[in-house]
Amino acid sequence: MSRTMEWAARAEHLRGIPRKLVIAAVGGFAKTVSSFLNTADVHNGDTLLRLVRSRPHRVPLITVSNHMSTLDDPVMWGFKGFPIFDTNLARWVLAAEDICFRNALYSYIFRVGKCIPITRGGGIYQEHMNEALERLNDGEWLHTFPEGKVYQEDAPIRQLKWGTASLIVRAPITPIVLPIVHHGFHEL
Repeated sequence: MSRTMEWAARAEHLRGIPRKLVIAAVGGFAKTVSSFLNTADVHNGDTLLRLVRSRPHRVPLITVSNHMSTLDDPVMWGFKGFPIFDTNLARWVLAAEDICFRNALYSYIFRVGKCIPITRGGGIYQEHMNEALERLNDGEWLHTFPEGKVYQEDAPIRQLKWGTASLIVRAPITPIVLPIVHHGFHEL
C-alpha cells in the first residue's frame, strides 16, 4: 500500500499545502508536549540546530537515536528554538510500515509528513531504503532509529541494525552523522 503513496511524499504534492498542514500540526503537538506539558533538558541542541539550518550545501545529515516510545519522533523535535513549522528543514524519518502505514489514511499522513516506510526484517536493500538514499543524495536530513524498534527499558542502546550504516556507506556524499540520546519519553 505504501508504494502507491510515494506521490504524497513529494514536496510539490498539492502545492505543498498538505505537508505544511501536517508538519504544523505535528510540530505544534511536539512543542506542546515537550515544552509545556513536560520539562526537557537539551544538551548541545545548538549543534543540531546549526546542522539542520546551515550545513554545507548538498551535504546530507543523518541523526540516529535510541527509541523509547512511539512519540520519540516527533516530540524530540519540540524543544525550544527548534524550527518545527518549516517544511524545508523538517527531517525525513524511517518509519515502521506495519505501524505507521497500516491503512490508506495513516499512509497518506505519514508520507506527507516526510516518513519513509521500512519493512522490519526486509533487509538493507529493500525498496524504500533506496528512497532514503535518494533523500540523502538530495542533501536532506534523515533521522533513524537503528535499534529497529521501541525499547522501553532504561538501558543503553541495544544491538543496532545494519540499515543506517548501509545508508552512510552507500551515500555518494558522506553524510554528517549526529547521535542523539534521549531519556524519559517512555513515561509520556
